[in-house]
Amino acid sequence: MGKLVLYGLDPSPPVRACKLTLDALNLQYEYKLVNLLAGENKTKEFKLKNPQHTVPMLEDDGRYIWESHAICAYLVRKYAKDDALYPKDFFKRAVVDQRMHFESAVLFQNCIRNIALPLFYRDETEVPRSKIDAIYEAYAFLEAFLGVELYLGGAGITIADFSVVSSVSSLVGLAPIEPKSFPGLSAWLSRMTGRQNYQTINGNGAQMLIDMFNAKITKIV
Repeated sequence: MGKLVLYGLDPSPPVRACKLTLDALNLQYEYKLVNLLAGENKTKEFKLKNPQHTVPMLEDDGRYIWESHAICAYLVRKYAKDDALYPKDFFKRAVVDQRMHFESAVLFQNCIRNIALPLFYRDETEVPRSKIDAIYEAYAFLEAFLGVELYLGGAGITIADFSVVSSVSSLVGLAPIEPKSFPGLSAWLSRMTGRQNYQTINGNGAQMLIDMFNAKITKIV
């Protein structure tokens, strides 16, 4: 196996999704912090590796991959002993892919990024109520996705769960999950947070992002 290096920063949900996957696969890797607010991702050296200058970025034996869902799928395909985390069955894989696309487009882009960019890059301090409502709408979809299943892809945990929990755990500070309103989602989150190493790998970083939000937001309007 070549040397694995993950570039990122802990408040980033996509970075934490990759770290959860690496941990589930028991893979050893080097972790290199990249300060986005300081522009460390826009250096010439970084952009030669990743023209999109985003994190997470994975280096595997001198080759570079970015975008968390692509990284997680790659890691399972190359290093997993079986396909449990990313099933080869066409239908099961399609379900996992759908959940990950939902995380990317809805949870991360429409919920987290839509709130974070004005706060951190335009110095806005107020968040429209409609953006909080959008989080609860996303929760309702996740509740429906879960149904009676334990995990988002069915009975067993997959990389879709790692991806989604990285975002959901970052949103609960803005939109708490009430068990009465979202019993399935609440139970799923408890299962995820109860996993070994969860707090170190994901929980602490999620709290960092929540604290960053709280430090900037003056009110919901």
